[in-house]
Amino acid sequence: MSKVILISQVSLPFSEIGSWTTLYKNYLNDEHQIDYIVCGLPTKPFEKVQYSIVANDFYTKAKKKWKKNIYIGYLDALEKLINPNEKFIIQIVDNFGIIKPLLDLLETKKLRSNCYIQFFYHGFAPFFENFDGRWFFESIDEMVLLTNDSYLAHKNYYTILPTRFSVLHNGIDTTKFFPLLPQEKLILKKSMGVDGKKVFVWCSQDRPKKGLHILLDAWKRVYEDKYNMVLWVIGCEPKTPLEGVRFLGRIPNDELALYFQASDCYLYPTLCHEGFGMSLIEALHCGNYCIASAIGGVPEVLQYGKLGQLIDKPHFVSEWQKAIMDFIKNPQQGLSIKSELYSSRSWSNGMNEIIMEAKKSLE
Repeated sequence: MSKVILISQVSLPFSEIGSWTTLYKNYLNDEHQIDYIVCGLPTKPFEKVQYSIVANDFYTKAKKKWKKNIYIGYLDALEKLINPNEKFIIQIVDNFGIIKPLLDLLETKKLRSNCYIQFFYHGFAPFFENFDGRWFFESIDEMVLLTNDSYLAHKNYYTILPTRFSVLHNGIDTTKFFPLLPQEKLILKKSMGVDGKKVFVWCSQDRPKKGLHILLDAWKRVYEDKYNMVLWVIGCEPKTPLEGVRFLGRIPNDELALYFQASDCYLYPTLCHEGFGMSLIEALHCGNYCIASAIGGVPEVLQYGKLGQLIDKPHFVSEWQKAIMDFIKNPQQGLSIKSELYSSRSWSNGMNEIIMEAKKSLE
């Protein structure tokens, strides 16, 4: 039976917040099909998987410099695992740079036919120019994307696309992110000082591509005390004070659900081609009505408007101004969705299926 090796640029488990690292954490703590992890030394290793640790000693650093290959440590650790008598599925997440040196290693050792390379891409749009990327797609065996729309973007962009594709939607822990009963929500709102208010929330890193500046511009145009509304900004350090806005800074992931459960409307004004949008589905599962940019994978996540409102012109302040006012005057309830939708459990099941299909192709 084929063995599965995950090559990770970060030590797993990962101590900080990260979408794919969190998904793998949930997966590796449950029934999984990963046999080995190649990564740096973790603080507390997973118990149900074996490691091949990437060295970071003087010899390895010198070897990197001498061979002008920053991936030497990963390749050395991988070489300890693979042999001609077995077959391997090698999983790589978003690490484009390692593909060429990995391919060189496998071909030099005459092990390429023994290995099936799965590349997991968490972006949306194609990342290589049309003809420049052909070597990449010829080098891997399967590309795993977050949405079907991302696949269509790739298919329509590249003249030649010589590899298999699969789709695996992101998933969240729905035992943490879930809606409260109406009375429970009222109690939570009161405890957080927003009883009687319509609570809007934005949660992301404060970078221009996340659209917070567009949202704040729209907010100051519509805010009035009589509307009894407040905007929570999470993940951003305080900016110039703005009426009706509370800058809450960074909130630990374990506490984030409380803020989503207490809020009414999640605003997602991204200005870039998001691969999926984890906070969007966290808010959705907590009962928020979602208003989001119609960019990248977002429309598919919101099922093209079935699960929320999509803003076709998200770069226009007036579009967000109108959407916020429409919600204040005609509040929409968050939709009741199945707990399995975009759950970590469904992600784990999808991962197992993708691995099993790869084993069929390899054996």
